[in-house]
Order: sequence, then structure tokens, then C-alpha cells
Amino acid sequence: MTPVCSYTDYFVICTGQNPRQTKAIYVEVHRALKAESRTLPATTDVGEAKWIVADYIDVVLHVFTPEAREYYALEDLWGDVPSVSVEAVSA
Repeated sequence: MTPVCSYTDYFVICTGQNPRQTKAIYVEVHRALKAESRTLPATTDVGEAKWIVADYIDVVLHVFTPEAREYYALEDLWGDVPSVSVEAVSA
């Protein structure tokens, strides 16, 4: 994000299949960052869990349901920023 955005270095965008799964993804990321590096988000918006945003200052985490991800299309909005795709990791 650095070339075009002054408030963060990275967006992490991921998808859960439903609001329950998006919330679980956020809870696990939150737990791991807190435990491993004592990192907490500056702000978080969970709402109905269709689009969860957690602002870790240098990184902004976006967790979408498929419908919300398609509707908001952040990849298209920020299309001029280099991206890296990562495949899902199973536990």
C-alpha cells in the first residue's frame, strides 16, 4: 500500500464462507498476534461480521464474507498496488 496510501503499509484481505467463519478468522489472528508479539489493533470493527476490519497501524486486516468481498471489491479499488496471493493454510 505504501506507494499510494499514507496510513498503512499493507492490507491483508481474506474471506470466510459466512459471518461465523469471518469472526473465527479474526479471533484467531487477534489471539496469535497478541500471544506471539503482544500486538493489539488500534481499532476494530466487527459489526455483523460480513466485513471485519482490524487496524494494526502498519497492517490493516480485512475479513470478508464472499458477498461482501465481491461487493466492496478492494482489489479493484486498490488495483494499482502490487499484490501477493497466498493459498489457504489448513491447521
